[in-house]
Amino acid sequence: MKLHYSKLFELRGKTAIITGATGILGTRFCNGLAEFGANVVVVDLDSAQCKGLASDLERDYGISSIGIACDVADPLSVANMVDTVVKRFNGVHILHNNAASKSNDLDAFFASTEDYALSEWRKIMSVNIDGMFLVAQAVGRQMQCQGTGGSIIQTASIYGLVSSDKRIYEGSHYLGRQISNPAVYSTSKAAVVGLTRYLAANWGDSRIRVNALVPAGVESGQNETFKARYAARVPLGRMAQGDEMVGALIYLASDASSYVTGHCLVVDGGLSAW
Repeated sequence: MKLHYSKLFELRGKTAIITGATGILGTRFCNGLAEFGANVVVVDLDSAQCKGLASDLERDYGISSIGIACDVADPLSVANMVDTVVKRFNGVHILHNNAASKSNDLDAFFASTEDYALSEWRKIMSVNIDGMFLVAQAVGRQMQCQGTGGSIIQTASIYGLVSSDKRIYEGSHYLGRQISNPAVYSTSKAAVVGLTRYLAANWGDSRIRVNALVPAGVESGQNETFKARYAARVPLGRMAQGDEMVGALIYLASDASSYVTGHCLVVDGGLSAW
């Protein structure tokens, strides 16, 4: 019997929840899942943005999509979001657990390790790991009730696997301000990797696959100093483009990765190879 391997990537008939959906990468992830046929649930903090993106997806790809405002750090908000999805689509097959905090106090977020405020640390952790757990918990419970398995993809970071090189950040700016890689970010993303492996090991008997998508630096407004220094650390000699993360997501979401779980799919241009 001839196999049609391209069909392994098709997502028609499946419903995918994407948190952090209206961000720089989130919008690309939503478009990618929609193009491969999934019904897309656009989840982020701003209701108008979520509904606007959902409308665009329906228009552009002919799929069904809804936008839901949700605070992933709030258990009730998460429960209501999942309940809304199940009532509309009768189930969940794919979760892209992608939300991460964008601090509203960048001075506090980029403070030195020695001066970092515990309140800021807890604020970031409440989204980057507490929120990751709450959404995975709620969706995993729903997938178990359905009895059909599913795929959960959690966005980590290369800085959850290796340390950042502080020399890259000397004279480096993002959207006009000095930047660094704070310890809370690396720590939270390392926790995502640990949570991913734990869930994969414990939910495998329910046919729920749990993997981490691990991007490295994506070009998105950094100054030339940063881009040049970062590129010098990468075997491919450049930062990533946002669209280059989408193929990895489709692979992990689809049946093409049906025997892959507990894995960190690193998309870093070779940064972690040396």
